[in-house]
Amino acid sequence: MIAKDIISEEMPSVRTSDTGLEALNWMTFFKVSHIPIVNNKFFLGLLSENDIYDLNNPEEPIGNHNLSLFKAYVLPTQHIYEILEVASRLKLSIIPVVDDNKEYQGIIKLTDLLHEFAKVSAIEKPGGIIVLEVHVNDYSVSEIAQIIESNNAKVLSLYILTIPDSVRLEVHIKVNVSDITSILQTFNRYEYEIKASHLEMDKQDELYNARYELLMRYLNT
Repeated sequence: MIAKDIISEEMPSVRTSDTGLEALNWMTFFKVSHIPIVNNKFFLGLLSENDIYDLNNPEEPIGNHNLSLFKAYVLPTQHIYEILEVASRLKLSIIPVVDDNKEYQGIIKLTDLLHEFAKVSAIEKPGGIIVLEVHVNDYSVSEIAQIIESNNAKVLSLYILTIPDSVRLEVHIKVNVSDITSILQTFNRYEYEIKASHLEMDKQDELYNARYELLMRYLNT
């Protein structure tokens, strides 16, 4: 999934001849806090709500003001992970897409970006989640995958988070089965530190109910 596949054609850009109030109205309508300024297809920068609030006269054209525009953008061929990094690091509500000639191609809305990320990261697919904590030198994708596959499951997605001021990592794993009990037991046998595990709520309820019924049968025998 790359930037050109997620471009939204709904939200317009503004020109330097448009007023601050017009730009603010578009931001309010689309529920964003930034809007791109584009003149003759060329991207000039991002205008924020705060920029407009700081204007002495927001009813004047934007071009009449000395603005230090935020020139954040991504290229059409950049991967969704790179787009997410830019949006997160710069705290953007929209991400402009600009080609190599600085010609404006459109914007990516944060809501659309998160929706597409959910698809590529298997968030929408059913399954359990396991969070491991490992020393950086002990991290092995192949061993983690082997443990999961030995329990007749598959890795749907895997992400690594570095722990600040530490030599340890958090490994977040989404698997394609809801009952992850046997997987957790195997990780314990391999002396992995399991920091957290999560089941889908309906599957978790089913599991607890099944175990409760087994317990009651045992007590009644």
